[in-house]
Amino acid sequence: MPELPDIAAYITALEPRIVAQPIERIRLNSPFLLRTAQPPLSSAEGRIVRELRRLGKRIAIGVDNDLWLVLHLMIAGRLHWRPRGAPLKGRQSLAALDFPTGSLVLTEAGTQHRASLHVLTGEEGLRSVDPGGIDIFTNDLDSFRAALTAENRTLKRALTDPRILSGIGNAYSDEILHAAQLSPVTLTHKLKPSEWEKLFAAARDTIQLWVDRLRAEAVDAFPENVTAFRKEMAVHGRYGQPCPRCGQKIQRIRYANNETNYCARCQTGGKVLADRSLSRLLGADWPRTLEELEALKRR
Repeated sequence: MPELPDIAAYITALEPRIVAQPIERIRLNSPFLLRTAQPPLSSAEGRIVRELRRLGKRIAIGVDNDLWLVLHLMIAGRLHWRPRGAPLKGRQSLAALDFPTGSLVLTEAGTQHRASLHVLTGEEGLRSVDPGGIDIFTNDLDSFRAALTAENRTLKRALTDPRILSGIGNAYSDEILHAAQLSPVTLTHKLKPSEWEKLFAAARDTIQLWVDRLRAEAVDAFPENVTAFRKEMAVHGRYGQPCPRCGQKIQRIRYANNETNYCARCQTGGKVLADRSLSRLLGADWPRTLEELEALKRR
């Protein structure tokens, strides 16, 4: 799922292309995309784009008369800049916003139709789709700690809850926790003051690093290959590869359609965290340390 740095890159690429430009036509190729009935989608046609905003992992396109088009790409949705009037080919092409300079095309891989488009009016309308998580760049350490300790959750769960933090998901939470050298399963109520400082600094520094990097790329070309797996990442998507800090192999916890990647030596004191499916299978034989894991592999 595109996260804060990816959304920032999209906005960087879109601003010079569509701000101050009229939406000439909106073409909808999927009845599942539009999630609102009023105001009608057609009411945005002919209006000039005045502003772009990020709402968590959503992109809000503001046009004349305080009307907003809010796109949520979910896991498989992606944006593309195409020549004006480019045809919507196949089931993956969901919609297009046509401008005098080109067409913004939304695609979604797969068949689950999770991406969404809302047509909303004013600030109240925007608040209705904003999960409410705090922005790590406009809040201080005390606000950050208060948000994450409102409930006693694991750090991984707290960092990725959109009601707690704005725009951070599975990929960048892995990177933040590795930078802070903290375990993804540590409970927020167990953190020491020094660990809160490390986590807050890691969150800001990690996200800023990737925002700067992806925005710089978006200045030169529209971000067509948005992915949660980047070779420059420290741990996310790098299971079995060496940790850039200590060289130990990256471990993972798999659950549902997601996985958490971490370095046992840097983050968990050498402890291998239980993978739900494998730990059920192995029971008492589940390796608790890196040494036990390596011994198991040699059997």
